[in-house]
Amino acid sequence: MKLDILSSLNTERAARRAAIVVTDVATAAQRLVKAADVASDPLKEVLEKHIRSGKSGMEETPQGKFFLTVHVPLARLVITGAVHISQALAPMAKQLGYDVTIVDPRTAFATAERFPDVRVIAQWPDEALPPLGIDHYTAFAALTHDPKIDDPALAHALSRDCFYIGALGSRKTHARRLDRLKQEGISEGALARIHSPIGLDIGAVSPAEIAVAVLGQITARLRQSAEKTK
Repeated sequence: MKLDILSSLNTERAARRAAIVVTDVATAAQRLVKAADVASDPLKEVLEKHIRSGKSGMEETPQGKFFLTVHVPLARLVITGAVHISQALAPMAKQLGYDVTIVDPRTAFATAERFPDVRVIAQWPDEALPPLGIDHYTAFAALTHDPKIDDPALAHALSRDCFYIGALGSRKTHARRLDRLKQEGISEGALARIHSPIGLDIGAVSPAEIAVAVLGQITARLRQSAEKTK
């Protein structure tokens, strides 16, 4: 790989932006395609497919045969609420490769003893979330049932283009939540992105079952676009 391509790739990776190194199999020529430039690239369709799936691979195209080396940021899961569901959800998400962070200002709940091997931040969302650099490769789950914690956290997640946003609560609870967030100036289009009641509808009852439903919904949101392109 040429030094200029490597340097540009490292810049994109440091900024948590996806990029693909395109290698022409016939000539061995390489070029870097940044995520922002995919839409205008001659290989747009195959590049989009590989960015969504996060997988490298060979592609036969009308322009020739190419190997696409895909670089996408590590997917993250940010949770507000150091609750029982989080205790089940965090280790499951880590097994799937997510970088997990839990935010909860209630120090009696947000402890390393309750969440071993997970980053726990015992601060209010308006303090804890901005430094995390939440982005499109972040899934967000609001699980506290406390508007003082979940509402500002959801507002931040919506402003940061998270690929998944979910919130615990009944339909009535969520309707009241939507009213509060609308009063904060958040549009109906943005609010429609919140999955609530959170998780797949599998009749989950226990914290562990709810965690399975949530992680299933997150996985579907992450992968479903790639599946449609196959």
